[in-house]
Amino acid sequence: MRTDQEQAVAAAIIRLMRGVVYREADEDAWDALERHAAPVRDHFDTIGVQVVVDDIEGYAYLRNADEDDAEDPLPRLVRRRSLTYNVSLLLVLLRKRLVEFEASGSEGKLVLTREQVVDLLRLFLPDSSNEARVIDQVDTTIRKAADLGFLRQLPKAPGHWEVRRILKAYVDAQTLNDFAGKLSEYAGAHAGGDDD
Repeated sequence: MRTDQEQAVAAAIIRLMRGVVYREADEDAWDALERHAAPVRDHFDTIGVQVVVDDIEGYAYLRNADEDDAEDPLPRLVRRRSLTYNVSLLLVLLRKRLVEFEASGSEGKLVLTREQVVDLLRLFLPDSSNEARVIDQVDTTIRKAADLGFLRQLPKAPGHWEVRRILKAYVDAQTLNDFAGKLSEYAGAHAGGDDD
């Protein structure tokens, strides 16, 4: 029979294996991670996985340990996901909005309406006379970002999406700068005429 500590460690390990743990959404798992951080980290270290905890933003997740540092790297446990252009674009645009939101000194969570997300993406989507098709494409992109855990629909406000702060861990400042330059070039070319 497991002790209470072993039970708490096992529960925290299982919860991390299921996905990102948020302090506000899963207080029990968060408390277990805080109290039993060493055994949880030790468990994942043995299989080549690192536990990343951001106390300030209030989330924890798993990522593969640096394979360059290991003499005999283990097979990858945490899969890399190939993202479509639209999903990658949305994540970068959302990350940019998150930076602007934080720089403005705003408190709380960044929440965007579906229409605001459509407006963010519209500049970078191919021109189309079929508005319904564009909206369907944006809705699909929003759902995929939500499935990946970067957006969360507010339960009492349909059509309103919270931008999850875990996005900061996946789209860092360097990626944001590199992509922003490419987006500016694209927007300039796109606005310049029909030659693309």
